[in-house]
Amino acid sequence: MNYILCLILALLAGAMMPTQTAINNKLATVVQSPVLSAFISFAVGLVALFIFIVASGTSFSNLSYSKNAPPVAWLGGLCGAFFVTAVVTVVPRLGVALTFSILILGQMIATLPIDHFGFLGLPVKEINVPRILGVLLVIAGVVIIRKF
Repeated sequence: MNYILCLILALLAGAMMPTQTAINNKLATVVQSPVLSAFISFAVGLVALFIFIVASGTSFSNLSYSKNAPPVAWLGGLCGAFFVTAVVTVVPRLGVALTFSILILGQMIATLPIDHFGFLGLPVKEINVPRILGVLLVIAGVVIIRKF
């Protein structure tokens, strides 16, 4: 996949996050529970991925390799469940803009050491002054969004 397509895909995925949050928040008001809303969201996602796998002809045979995955590899779903539940819980109190500006700040703070140390075999991209400046600018953005 070429670089421009990767940028566009990342931008679209980023745009889906607040959209998903608004949708899950609506569901949470209907079922009166952010946890049930997150559960339903993941169940729908599971069904959608199953349909995509079948429709795309992806083989299920590689699922057997999952038994060789290190324990940390199983935590991705837990992180996703926490993320969706937490966001649905805080959006009614903070609003979508403030919630996502804080989420982006949290992501930026987490990405610096992940990149710096090449967490789980990812390519190393050392922490440097411009990256720290980027995080400081995100902090400024959070403050501005919170104030206005």
